[in-house]
Amino acid sequence: MAGGGLLMLLDDITALLDDIAAMSKVAASKSTAVADDVATMTKVAMGKTAGVLGDDLALNAEQVTGVRANRELPVVWAVAKGSLKNKGFLVPAAMLISAFAPWLITPLLMVGGAFLCFEGVEKILDLFHKHAKPDAQEATAAIQEADRVGVAPSSVLGAKAKAIDPIAYEKTKVSGAIRTDFILSAEIMAIALGTVSDKPLLEQFLVLVAVALSITVFVYGIVACIVRMDDVGEWLKAKSSSAARALGRGLIASTPWLMRLLSIVGTAAMFLVGGSLLVHGMPFIEHWLHGIVSASNAVVAFVLPHLVHVAVGALIGAVVVAAVHIWGMVKGGGNKTAHN
Repeated sequence: MAGGGLLMLLDDITALLDDIAAMSKVAASKSTAVADDVATMTKVAMGKTAGVLGDDLALNAEQVTGVRANRELPVVWAVAKGSLKNKGFLVPAAMLISAFAPWLITPLLMVGGAFLCFEGVEKILDLFHKHAKPDAQEATAAIQEADRVGVAPSSVLGAKAKAIDPIAYEKTKVSGAIRTDFILSAEIMAIALGTVSDKPLLEQFLVLVAVALSITVFVYGIVACIVRMDDVGEWLKAKSSSAARALGRGLIASTPWLMRLLSIVGTAAMFLVGGSLLVHGMPFIEHWLHGIVSASNAVVAFVLPHLVHVAVGALIGAVVVAAVHIWGMVKGGGNKTAHN
């Protein structure tokens, strides 16, 4: 009897181990299938966000220009860390809003779009303010001050114009880049979430995390390469090959032009992205635009939406700038009255 009971127990244990092995095999195959689904959906989501990624790249490269050479990579790294923190907040926030208050997504994106357009208008208005070109003495003093505090001369001059410390001025550039990244990242997360909205929550989360990490590495990796392009040029100039030296000279000569181009493209991207977010929340404009585009040729279908987005973005941005300036005047007047 005891022997028979022992054999029965061993038989039960063997059957249990067989069941565990079978379930482990099923779980492993399901995990592989989920991983494959996540990879596929991440690829689709990245494809749909490609347009915003281009704007994100141009904007962030433009935001970190004018930084001292030995501070370029630390500044890019600081902005990249800020970007990761943004996404660390946005991924769970996007899932919560999508689950409990999906109606909030469009208004929040519109607020972000209005802010981008506001910054774009401010940049353009700043071009019309005549900044006195520093004379030789001021330029020399700016270079000496820059060497002392460890920033670029342009940061010293910019800080002087705003009556703040050069280090604080550089920090405001980093903060501005992180704010801009937050809005662009929010749009990217919203687009990515839209591609997986019918999937289980775990897969949604994994796709958003994969997209967030991928775009951060891609964008800031490219930005780091752009800001150190002149160093690559100097390295190539030191080579023995005439082709390498010619390429190095070309990179050095083209770097200032590339930075100017990025400044223009970055400002235009503010209106393109901000305007598209605003138009998306204005059904009457979106439906009118869709009706025209659907009946037009490929060129008009491509150009017209961009023009409308820029126009709407510029208009809303100008309204926000005017409202902010009026509020500042009213608040300033109120403070003076209270002080008197």
